[in-house]
Amino acid sequence: MEIKLLGGCSKDELESRIQKVAAAGKLSRFPGNVFEVLESCNDYEKNLNLIKRIIKMGHKSIIEHDYLVFAICDVTPIVEQTIIGNRLTSFTIKSRREVDFRNVNFYIPEFRNTDGTPHKDNEKLQDIYVKHMKFLFNTYGDLVDSGIDVEDARFVLPYSFYSNIIMGLDARNLENLICSLLNGHLSKISELREFGEKLYNIVKEYVPYLIDSIENSEKSSNDDYTYLSSLYERPDIKILDKPKLLSYTPNPDDVIVKSCIMYNYQCSKEVASEIQEKLAMKDPNYKENLMNIILHKQARRELEQVSFSFQIPISLSILTHLTRHRMHSLLIPNFLSMWDLRNYITPPTIKASASSLEMYNNAISKNLEVYEQFKNLDIYEADLIYFYLGCQMLNVVTTINGRSLQWILRMRCCTKAQWQIRNIAKEIANQVKQVAPLLGKGLGPTCMTDLVCYEGKECCGLINSLLKK
Repeated sequence: MEIKLLGGCSKDELESRIQKVAAAGKLSRFPGNVFEVLESCNDYEKNLNLIKRIIKMGHKSIIEHDYLVFAICDVTPIVEQTIIGNRLTSFTIKSRREVDFRNVNFYIPEFRNTDGTPHKDNEKLQDIYVKHMKFLFNTYGDLVDSGIDVEDARFVLPYSFYSNIIMGLDARNLENLICSLLNGHLSKISELREFGEKLYNIVKEYVPYLIDSIENSEKSSNDDYTYLSSLYERPDIKILDKPKLLSYTPNPDDVIVKSCIMYNYQCSKEVASEIQEKLAMKDPNYKENLMNIILHKQARRELEQVSFSFQIPISLSILTHLTRHRMHSLLIPNFLSMWDLRNYITPPTIKASASSLEMYNNAISKNLEVYEQFKNLDIYEADLIYFYLGCQMLNVVTTINGRSLQWILRMRCCTKAQWQIRNIAKEIANQVKQVAPLLGKGLGPTCMTDLVCYEGKECCGLINSLLKK
């Protein structure tokens, strides 16, 4: 694992960054204008002390002006998911849909006992683990060589493979991320703790005002769900067949239209109802026409007044296609406790080939066998997470407002989207259309909703037939 801060590291750059944060902290109480405030913050040590004093008081919004970008090399998808789970980070990750991953390296944990001490057979276990991981990577390569696209072959990849990431975030979120990696439940996972330690070492040199707050952060409970577990034993995990609409804003179409009227006329709900009665007399289709305007204008805040909650079955390989959309409230199960590795999905292209299906099922069976072998040796559960495969299925819960829903579905319903996330997106769109038919007309790929395609040379061609019609 290697992490490097991109920019902001030289003496001049560091002092300039500190100056901006200090000026933000000084601005609200300084009599001059913003440029005079900046000019007054010309002493590095005084600036640093000012920032420390302000954030110690709990006013941490000022450090959101310090934005940092990191290059992250040779980390597993465990780190990826942790970064993506931090909703206010920005990230770019090497695509498994486009790149052949058979020759990438993989993470080898130091195997521990259940109490966290080194296992006496660690080296022997590592040899077994390495041999097994190579077998899984070879199976991936064999699937690709047999004609399976890399985007489907990746479902057999273990979560031990190395990836590369560019991550950007402000200092406030950097502090939160490091504290969770060093002191939270994530610290049980050795790789995540190492990730946190490396970030902290960079902070000590280049973001010095965070040192005290990170050092003084308290360790959280090892298990946030101890109380729940004491009341009810964890049941067997059953994966849903398809997304399920759990709840939604009652009468979503009416809420959107009424909020538009209240917003434009600055009137009460009661007055808006009276206006709607008069609009209906002038134009019986006013709701549909008004919704069409809302769905296609630049600012679509009215759509944010309604929300829809779903439980969604999805594989680990495709989870990032959902989590990367930051503007929804997503609940993803923790990697610990371990899920049921027998819950997995098989890509249709693999199902269609008898030889590929045999290779695929053999790899999954072998993976379960080796995992059970390690589990029976009382290996620390946090060291077993690298036996997760991309095909592993889980149920996630999310709540999405109408505007974010439209944005997500315009990309994920596209024929170019990966097949599993496309099927999920289409099912979500269909279920929303049942309860919000007017909103539903704006849900789907832009070729269907706006008669326009933004894919350029990579367009699938559907837009041409739609325009002819």
